[in-house]
Parts: sequence; C-alpha cells; structure tokens
Amino acid sequence: MKQRDLLYEGKAKSVYRTEKRGRLIVRFRDDITAFDGGKKDVVKDKGRYNAHVSSFFFQYLEKHGIKTHFISLLDSHTMVVRELAMIPLEMIVRNVAAGSIVRNYPFSEGAKLDPPVMVIDYKDDSRHDPMLNDDLILALRILTLAELRKVKAISLRVNSLLFDLLAEQGITLVDFKMEFGRQGKAIYLGDEISMDSMRLWDAATGESLDKDVYRFDKGDVMSTYHRVADRITGQKP
Repeated sequence: MKQRDLLYEGKAKSVYRTEKRGRLIVRFRDDITAFDGGKKDVVKDKGRYNAHVSSFFFQYLEKHGIKTHFISLLDSHTMVVRELAMIPLEMIVRNVAAGSIVRNYPFSEGAKLDPPVMVIDYKDDSRHDPMLNDDLILALRILTLAELRKVKAISLRVNSLLFDLLAEQGITLVDFKMEFGRQGKAIYLGDEISMDSMRLWDAATGESLDKDVYRFDKGDVMSTYHRVADRITGQKP
C-alpha cells in the first residue's frame, strides 16, 4: 500500500491517504506529550511500542466481535486502517479512581469503581476537551440516541474484555479512553489503544505502567513501555 498526502497530524500520530479508497495509513511517531502539549519530547521507539500494542488490542477485540478500524500492521510504526469520519468524543471508562476524577470529585485514589464510571469528553483542544452529558451530545447532534446507547455499550464491552485480559498479566486497567468513527452507517472503534491512552498499574506493586511515568517523572518511560508491551502481548515488537 502506498502512502499519499498527509491528511492529519496529531500530537503523536500522522494520518495519510493511500491509493486505495476507504483505506488510510496511520504512522505512530516517537513524539510524547502531556498536559495538553505543555510537556513534549521525542523518545526513540515510542511509536513502535504503541503501534505494536494497539494492533494487538485491535486484533484481540476483533476476535471478540468488536468492529475496529484496524486492517493490518504495515511496518513496526505503521497501521493500515479503515477511513472513518471520526466522532468528536472521547469515551473514558474508569475502573479505579485516579487522576482527574480524584482531583475533581471526592474519591480516594485507588478506590474501586464498581460498576465502572463512564465519562464522555468533547474532543476539542481549543476548549480543553470539556466533559459532556447525554443531553449535550444530543443537542449538538453528535450522535443520535440510538448511536449513543450503542457507543456506550461497546465501550463497556471493550473495557470488560481488556480488564480481564490485562488482569491475567497482573496488570490493573485503571482507566482508558476510546474514540469511534463512522464508515457509512457502521460505527467502528478507531484511533489507538496503547500506553498513551490508558492508565495501567502493576496489580501487585501499584507501579505505573503507562504515560504517567513520563507525565510525572516517575522513571524511564521507554523502559516502562518496553516492559509493558512485552508483558501485554508476549511478543517482541
């Protein structure tokens, strides 16, 4: 598959058109950012680990009936995906209280959230991704009521699948975000699922195994990404 014009460049990924209609190339770069881009660096091989873990998760979810945009891994940093009209929402599922939910609400760090708490943010950097409720989503005509119910149900199903998968490796899925898009009338899980978009703790020690290592200077982020990628997938990227 041939890479054509740049379609979109985000904080850590570049998306390109291809010669095939309905197919895009996503290039995972080595950029790493935090605090709405206020902290940023380039870290060798970071894109490779995120592409590897994302492709593993997408293939796992596909096997369990979740429609994703993933087609194939083109090389160590690059995925071929379905072209989606992205829905400007971040679906965040929280299994354990951490991060902003502790800062903004009277939860204790590490408290189990059962059932999981779902938070939906409006994806707009200029507005700092404000939280939405169902009424706002419907008023903005981002989703229909039927679509909103479907996306919520898929998000909880993905959470259940990944929570159990990671628990088998001694990893707690604290929280993570998902993004969805449309191709025709069908809705697919898109973007990425990786250490950049998840909060992961070692179940035995509570050690951070995600971008919080970089965000809060907890250690060598690439050593962490290397270890967790091997642990999650059981494969060398």
